[in-house]
Amino acid sequence: MFAHHIALAALIVASLLRPAYAEPVTYAQLENGLEIVVIEDRRAPVVVHMVWYRIGAADEPVLQSGIAHFLEHLMFKGTESMAPGEFSALVEANGGRDNAFTSWDYTGYFQRVASDRLELMMQMEADRMQNLHFTEAEWLPERDVILEERGQVLESRVGAQFNEAMMAALYKTHPYGIPIIGWRHEMETLTGEMAMAFYQQHYGPNNAILVIAGDVDTEDALALARRHYGDIPPNPHVAEVRRAAEPPHLAERRLVFKDSRVGTPYVNRMYLVPPRRTGDQSEAAALQMLAALLGGSATTSVLERRLNFEEGIALSAWASYSGMMRDYGTFSVGIAPVEGVSLEEAEAAMDRVIVEFLQEGVDLEQFERVRHQMRASEIYGLDDAQARARRFGVGLSIGLNVEDVKGWIDVIEAITPEDVIAAGENLLDRRASVTGYLTQPAAPELSQ
Repeated sequence: MFAHHIALAALIVASLLRPAYAEPVTYAQLENGLEIVVIEDRRAPVVVHMVWYRIGAADEPVLQSGIAHFLEHLMFKGTESMAPGEFSALVEANGGRDNAFTSWDYTGYFQRVASDRLELMMQMEADRMQNLHFTEAEWLPERDVILEERGQVLESRVGAQFNEAMMAALYKTHPYGIPIIGWRHEMETLTGEMAMAFYQQHYGPNNAILVIAGDVDTEDALALARRHYGDIPPNPHVAEVRRAAEPPHLAERRLVFKDSRVGTPYVNRMYLVPPRRTGDQSEAAALQMLAALLGGSATTSVLERRLNFEEGIALSAWASYSGMMRDYGTFSVGIAPVEGVSLEEAEAAMDRVIVEFLQEGVDLEQFERVRHQMRASEIYGLDDAQARARRFGVGLSIGLNVEDVKGWIDVIEAITPEDVIAAGENLLDRRASVTGYLTQPAAPELSQ
């Protein structure tokens, strides 16, 4: 057993020391503008085929919130040569699975299949890139589907409603303040004509990224891509959508969200901070490290250790950084207090601990432990071909390049404790924040 532990430890160390992207990652671009990333991973006879469009919920026309997500659903309703639902049925018949997703910055479609089915996936995806077709009989019921989805995933969950309110308060003008799924009153007015107009404006090879990951030969994969996507003409209507930029934030915002469904009241604060940017990701890496140090562990992070275990005033405390966005990132901190501690007291305690952390500096032993954990997490994530494909798809969709994605671990390695403290001092500006209380309504007073 002891020898087994030594062998396992040696294996882990070896995996951490090996180059992060040992397998080939190749970038190419077709004449029609389609960008291609091929990631070879021959460990299993499976391939992931993804098409990402650089268009998302932040690019929607006024009064049409939710149209990007609505179109994502309608992309499964058929083409001029495929019947509604036939796409997914063929994927399933060939032993694969498929799905799609919409974000503020991109819309993606993927299939995971046996490697010898890759060409069929390309053929079908290239077809719906240019030949989408649906009738009112398809789009009208699908509008009910997305309205029901909003009810299930957002309106029935008080935490999701609270987060929606926080985002709307954080952004003054930028469309990140509009929910990806859309506002219900605008979703109810969406039509198939609007969705087709959005498709014709934004979908095409010159606004797309093809990512292929798994058991493929790079040259063979590129040849297949040229065969099936290369003849699609560029969409002449594609143009970068100009998004409203945030004006200076001169005052912090606060909100109180009361709902009888709240089980555990808590405080959450969101700051507007830089996202990952091509060429220099050091700011983002420092914020990622700051989040991990403050709230990345239930037992050893600064907020949890101080507020949960030492002072006993919190059930939980957290910090997180979201930087994989095109325009702005967010940094969040929060605390759920124990019974008997008010939200005001909990917020004050959280702020006190953060200020002390910035004043006292980073514990070097903790810093190295967290950096090692972050590196290990990034490297272990490379074991999943779909996760690797997603990293490149998201990265290129928001403006990073292949080298930025491949070099993220090296950027983390170069961050110093001083960088982390500077990130906290310079970027956590309360004027660029919203603080929210999620709580229950006060009990009605009984009349005498």
